[in-house]
This record gives sequence, structure tokens and C-alpha cells, in this order.
Amino acid sequence: MGSYIKYKNQYFILASSSLADDRIIVLKHEDMFGVFDRYGDVFPIGHGAQGLFCEGTRFLSKLELLVEGHRPLLLSSSLKEENELMTVDLTNSDYLNKNGSIAEKGSLHIHRAKFVYNNVCYEKIRLCNFGMEPLVFNLSLSFESDFKDIFEVRGLSRKKAGRKASPKYQEDQIILGYKGLDNVSRKTRIKFEKAPDSIETKKAFYKIQLPPKACDYISFAVACEIGKKETQILKYEDAYNQVIKTLEKVKEESCELLSSNEQFNEWLHRSKSDLITMISNTEYGIYPYAGIPWYSTPFGRDGIITAWQCLWLNPDITKGVLKYLAATQADSENSFQDAEPGKIFHEKRGGEMAELGEIPFKLYYGTIDATPLFVALAGAYLQRTNDLETLRHIWPNIEAALKWIDHFGDLDGDGFIEYQKKSESGLNNQGWKDSHDSIFYSNGKLAKGPIALCEVQGYVYDAKLSASKIARELGMEERAEELSHQANELKEKFAKSFWSEEKKCYYIALDGQKNPCDVVSSNAGHCLFSGIAKKEHAEQLACTLLNDNMFSGWGIRTIASDEFRYNPMSYHNGSIWPHDNSLIAYGLYKYGFYEEVHKVLKGMFDVTTFVELQRLPELFCGFEKRKNEGPTAYPVACSPQAWAVTSVYFLLQASLGIEINAKENSINFVSPTLPSFINELTITNLKVNNTRVVIQIRRNLNNEIDVYLLHKDGDVKVKKVENENILKKNSLVDAGKYSASTSESNINIQI
Repeated sequence: MGSYIKYKNQYFILASSSLADDRIIVLKHEDMFGVFDRYGDVFPIGHGAQGLFCEGTRFLSKLELLVEGHRPLLLSSSLKEENELMTVDLTNSDYLNKNGSIAEKGSLHIHRAKFVYNNVCYEKIRLCNFGMEPLVFNLSLSFESDFKDIFEVRGLSRKKAGRKASPKYQEDQIILGYKGLDNVSRKTRIKFEKAPDSIETKKAFYKIQLPPKACDYISFAVACEIGKKETQILKYEDAYNQVIKTLEKVKEESCELLSSNEQFNEWLHRSKSDLITMISNTEYGIYPYAGIPWYSTPFGRDGIITAWQCLWLNPDITKGVLKYLAATQADSENSFQDAEPGKIFHEKRGGEMAELGEIPFKLYYGTIDATPLFVALAGAYLQRTNDLETLRHIWPNIEAALKWIDHFGDLDGDGFIEYQKKSESGLNNQGWKDSHDSIFYSNGKLAKGPIALCEVQGYVYDAKLSASKIARELGMEERAEELSHQANELKEKFAKSFWSEEKKCYYIALDGQKNPCDVVSSNAGHCLFSGIAKKEHAEQLACTLLNDNMFSGWGIRTIASDEFRYNPMSYHNGSIWPHDNSLIAYGLYKYGFYEEVHKVLKGMFDVTTFVELQRLPELFCGFEKRKNEGPTAYPVACSPQAWAVTSVYFLLQASLGIEINAKENSINFVSPTLPSFINELTITNLKVNNTRVVIQIRRNLNNEIDVYLLHKDGDVKVKKVENENILKKNSLVDAGKYSASTSESNINIQI
């Protein structure tokens, strides 16, 4: 009996099958990604996302390697540290050799190595006989391409689909084709470096004869082709050399972090590799795609936050994000796309369904927060780079975004921006918590729109302050003053309208009648991040966010455990999101709550010691931390997810207090601290303007933090500055006690 059965074009796993293991390994390069099982195979099981995808379409829905008609036994599989190569080790079960002898289990070693590069998946199979007798066997490779749109793979039904072409077989390749309803031809071309002994019914067969201690090799490539252009397929070694050369170049130019804690270093290294994986090149610069498998495409909000989290390390990502979003900013109204002039998009999709308008996501603008976040990120980029040329170039886009905030964003003219969807097939909720049930009243009933989210008002506040600073640098003093005044007015109005004295927290939202959704949520923590929170509210809010109802031990929940709709297994109503925690932690730092910063950082670090590859997922369940147990996984979380990947950098920035000011050519460490599990951190190849520096932060014998400038190749100032916003005495956990002063300390210099 096989490992699965097929019924009405659906595959179902037998309970006894190895396919019941749902662990996967992911590969990505540019617009292509692959999701494989641990054997290196692909099966479109149920609603599973396995396959080879390119520009919103699944080009390979089945790949199966068999030896003598049976699946080999799995020894191990892994992803290399740089994410570029998947390797699998397999062996044979007992089988009857073609010469009549018994081939004992464990005689044959099968090593599979695969990677993706420029719309091609390359694989090399090494077959070695470690037995004492010759091995003679058939090896088969099966392929299928369903050419499903990724939204179909996710479960969305279509009334009609395009037409599959008859497979074409040549001596060394198989071509599977599809003509979509969008009149676009899509092909999966499978090319073998050594021609199979036979090809039939989407299968390639090799007759293998291996003397004792001998090895043989099979290499093939799967290319995804759209339209008339034929994808270039290289030889396996040539393509892999190109991948390695590209990675080495990126690593040479990257900032490197190394701590005294090896487990923390593993997290850092995994995050760096994942970030490189998630970045794609566009005509406007580099852009971090959101997450694999469902969101491997540009998202506005996700791209902004990912870029912001690692801005201090790599401002080029922010530059690419700002230019891309400026170029795709809406310039007209379109209800189907939820588009309005000046608005920044939510997501951009390829694929047949998007092209045909069956879904609105070809370029969809149904997000309330990406537009103010775009402007706020531009302000952060100004401070980090002083790149006035880029900011001058996108200033019209910034002004268009500000106009959208004031005219289209504020639906009722009350000074707050709200959302209400226009597209029937669009998103009901348009903040980062976009589940249909994520915004509700304290009694659990869903809120009625238009909805004004608390965190979004904070983003607008930050956007206007940021735009004010940019305007001032561009010589527009009057506009700068106007924007600064608007920000201050909003801060006062927000404090009066959103603060819940009863719950010591900001309302998650106001509904269409300005009734409060009095729910304790992580959204309120973003008000610390943006700076809209008043100091008299900040301390109470920090306590609320870190109490047992909100902080699980692993991280801050999306809503408190005593709220009506709390469900720790839900997507947005009780789960824990790493990016959410990093933004809150950075906000806590801005108000001087270092103990709370470390609590969040340690929680996230503890998560990485339990999860596979030490990779923080998109989210995980919000159950209370239990002794000697890891966190509970959310079953369909994306991994890697860009803004989860870069969370570690924002958490570190909050702990170290790193603030870079390119105009002043300075790196400030504002009341720097280190968490209890790190005694030393070295930052190598940090670039400010044209200067590269090496800095070490170290805890001394008096439990104080010293900052050492070990090397610089230009003129840059490194300073240790006290945080004037510290509100609580003795709030630092592990790194000395600071008072609320603005004095500067000299840096120890070792050059």
C-alpha cells in the first residue's frame, strides 16, 4: 500500500505514512520559493503549501523520489546555516536486487542537495554503495504541476481555470504547460544533466548499477517560465558557485554582531541568514518580502517595519522600501483596490487570479497604517543617513501621504484617522490585526466602523513630527512648524479620547460613534513606540503590558487573558507576535523602562532556544510559560517571516540604546544596558556615512556597562549619553543604575 491516496484531485495521507510528518524546509531566491518535506519531496497534501512557487503560481505540485518503487528511509535533513542549500540523507529498505540477491537495509546512501536560484530549482543526487555486494535498482523521479494560484492553494475556490497542455517529453527534459484565463502561458521545464534511461507519464527512470564502494550522480533542474521567455538553466555546480559568490559579497558588506552567549549568537546568525533570504531585488532597490509560504511578496506595512527594525544596521533596506512604496503610491480612487490618492499599498501580488481581478490584491491598498508609517520611516531614515537627495526625491510622495491622512484617512473630520473597507472582497479590519474578529468591545461584540485604532493615531503623530524634521532640513520652515503644531495637537486630543483610567491602558479603538473598545491589547504598546503616549500614562501602561494577564513569560500577548475574546490559539486575540513585542520594547526604551525591555528580550530569546533552527516564527500561541516546556506553536505560522526575523535587532537596539545621527556623524549609546545572559557584544562593520567602526559593549566588574571603540576608518564620534526620559528609579536589571540626566560619558578608545 502507498503512502497516500488520491480522491477527486486531492491527496490524503495514510496515518501510517511518513508523509504524516508535516515538518518542512523552505528555500527562497527573489520571486521563487520552494516548500519541501524532510525527504526533499513535494506533495500537495490537503491544504498544505508544499511546492515550487514563482510569482504567485505553484509550478511544481509533486516531486517524489523512489527506489524500487518505495520511498527511501530518512536519516536526516537540514538547511545550511546560510539558508542557501537543503541537504537530505536517505538510505534503502530491504529490497530484492535485480541479480536475485537481497540488498540489505542501509547499504545504499542517497544524498540530495538542492537550492533555488533565478527561477530555477537545482538538485544533485549522490548514490553510494557502502555494502559488500553490487547494487542494481531502479530509481524514479515523479513530477506534477497543477499551476494553481497561491490563493487556490490556500483554499479559495475558482469557478473556472485555464487549460493544461499535454506534457512534452524529450531525451533529457520534461515540459509541463498551462495556458491561464489571463492568456499567459506558464511552463515547468525539468531538465536532466544526464538523460534518464526512460521518460514516461511525468516520470524519469534511471537504471542504477553500483559496485561496492562506488558512487553515481544524478542532477536535474526545475525551471519556472512565464510567457515566451525561456529561463536559463545552468549546470548545478555553476549555479551553486553563483549563489555562494553572491552570499560572500553580501556578507562582506554586512554589519556583524557577536555576543558572549553562543545560543544568542545562533539566533543572530539565523536572523541574518533569514533576512538575506527574504530580501528581493526590485527596480527601486532591495525589498524584504513578508513571509513564506503565504506572503512571499511585497507588503507595505511589513516592509516598513522590517526595514525600521534593522535600520541602524542596514539603511539600504529602508532606502529600497521608501523608493518602492513611493513608486507604487496610489494616485487615484479605486474602490475595488481600496485605493485613494496618496495611499501606500497593503500588498502586491502576481499570479493569474490577481491579473484577472478575481482577487483585489494585484495592487491592494486596504491598510490604514502603511501610509503614516511610510512617512515616519522616512523621518527615521533622515536621522540614520542624512540622505537628503533621496528624501528630496520622495518629498512629493510624503506630501501626498500627509494629504491622504488629513482628507481621506479622517473620514468624519474629528482629527483621528479611521478605516472602512470599500472593496467587497477586501479586508474588514485594516490595521496590522486584520482578522475579522480582532477589534471588539469589552463585552466581546465586534466593533462597528469606521474604526479608529489607537496605534494608528500614534503613527500619524510620529509621521507629522518626522515630516516636520524633513521639511526643516529641506528648507521649508513654515511647513515644518505647521506639521509640528498638528502633531502636538493630536497628542493632546489622543490623550483625552483614548485613555482608559479603569484599565490603565489606551482603548484598542474608537468605533464609528466614538464609543470606546475598552480592551487591553498590545496595540496600546505601539503608542510608546510612536511617542504619542504622555509620560503620566506611560508608566501605568508599561505595568499593564507586563502584568500576568498580558505577559505570558514568553512575550506580550495581543490581548489580555481576561478579555472576553481571549483565545491563546487565535491569530490575533491572545497569540504572541515577535514583531509586536519588538516595537513595544523599543517604545519601553524610549520612556526609560529598561527592566521591561529586558523582560521582553529574554522572553523572545527563550523562545528561540526551543523552536526549530532558532528561528522566531510569525507568531506562536499565548499560553502561559510552563516550566521545562517550550512555547506552543501556531500551526500555520509563516517561517521565516521578515518582521519576526528582524525583531532581534530592534530588541538589541532598545537594550543598547543605539541612536545614530548621520548629520552629526555620531553614534550615541543612550544609557546602554545588557541583558543578564550577555556580558559582551561586539559590533563589526557598522557604517555611518563613509566611516566603518568596530564597537564593543561590555559589562565590567562593577556591573556597569562600558563602550569601547576598537576601530574606525574615518571621522565618527561615539558617545555614551544618559536617557533623559527615565521615569523609574532602579528600573535597570543588569547594567547599572542611571539617573535622568543628559550628561555624556567618554568612550574608551582602543585603535
